[in-house]
Amino acid sequence: MAIALPKEKTKLSLDMSSKTLLVYGPPKIGKSTFASRFPNALFLECEPGLNELEVFKVPTYSWADFLAACKLVAAGDHPFKTIVVDTVDNAFKLCSEHICAQQKIDYEGDLEHGKGWAFVKNEWHRVLTRLASLPYGLVLISHAVDKQIKTRTEEYTKTQPSLPDRARNVVLGLVDIILFCDTIIRKGKDGSTTVERVVRTKPNPAYEAGDRTGRLPETLALDFTAFCKDFAEGRQIPQTAATNGKETK
Repeated sequence: MAIALPKEKTKLSLDMSSKTLLVYGPPKIGKSTFASRFPNALFLECEPGLNELEVFKVPTYSWADFLAACKLVAAGDHPFKTIVVDTVDNAFKLCSEHICAQQKIDYEGDLEHGKGWAFVKNEWHRVLTRLASLPYGLVLISHAVDKQIKTRTEEYTKTQPSLPDRARNVVLGLVDIILFCDTIIRKGKDGSTTVERVVRTKPNPAYEAGDRTGRLPETLALDFTAFCKDFAEGRQIPQTAATNGKETK
């Protein structure tokens, strides 16, 4: 295929099925339910946990199964518009186990000069990049973990996707939007409290989040309809006071 230089700039798309997202947060907060609302979603189920949702899914409990599912998706003979990897944490574990079995080792570090780590990272990057390049939306679901961050001047806790660094760095480089599913505790005038599930979209020292499109408010309800509305309108909501990702009003 001949390569030609472009004559026009690419146009921005407001179609959510053309985006790649990382959605992470604590257990049972509604990550999979949120992802299931994306257009014509197909789940690559890398760990059990979808029994309470009515979704199209392919069980992928080995890397060979995951690759086979990706091949079927790439073939294009299907109605699906969004591919959901649930969870990407377990998908990476399957990738690592596959490479270790292939190299006849028990652990990635068993090969000298870091070759085991390199083999796993290269395979992970190859498959994730290929999946993200397909003409479908891609939603990667991850768990959350609190990590101690140390700098020369301070030490603090940051909530991040629970992927190992080498896997997380590949994912963060691919995605358009990083959504951190969180909760806000609100206090009423009568002293009662309510817990609201929200999505964080902007970088913060307390948690990993980001939005390359620049269209999302910093905080919005964990609701797909509201998410699409805010994205389409491109509204910006002023930042509210936050401490370690938690808010009290």
